[in-house]
Amino acid sequence: MKQETFEIEAEYEGERLDKYLSVIFEQSKTSSNAPSRSFFQKLIRDGHVKVNDSIAKANYRLRMDDLVCVEIPDAVETPILPEDIPLDILYEDDDLLVVNKPKGMVVHPSAGHYSGTLVNAIMFHCKDSLTARNRAPDRYGHNRFAHCM
Repeated sequence: MKQETFEIEAEYEGERLDKYLSVIFEQSKTSSNAPSRSFFQKLIRDGHVKVNDSIAKANYRLRMDDLVCVEIPDAVETPILPEDIPLDILYEDDDLLVVNKPKGMVVHPSAGHYSGTLVNAIMFHCKDSLTARNRAPDRYGHNRFAHCM
């Protein structure tokens, strides 16, 4: 678990705690991929953020000289599992699968979308025929639909 502590300066007085954290982590380049405001809201809800040694809410308004302590839990690798999700297959052979991706379907698992994705459906459909040289789906199309290859 990583821990960061910040002392609030005058320029951030009155700022919401969740907004401050998203701004300060982006500025400090603590991570090459700065976490989002919703990430910090979840940390706050889960009790990983304290102001002056007390659990605070996301909408807490900061005061000068407040001491903010943030605990960032170690990342947990989430497995990508096959799921039996119907696919609209436009073409399939031993080397290529072309599907009509439904509008609103997430293409690959990401934060907040660990299941129900196109990748989960393709993994189920292709079973053991996927190889390490397969890559993420390419999206061709626009407007109301997209063909994925």
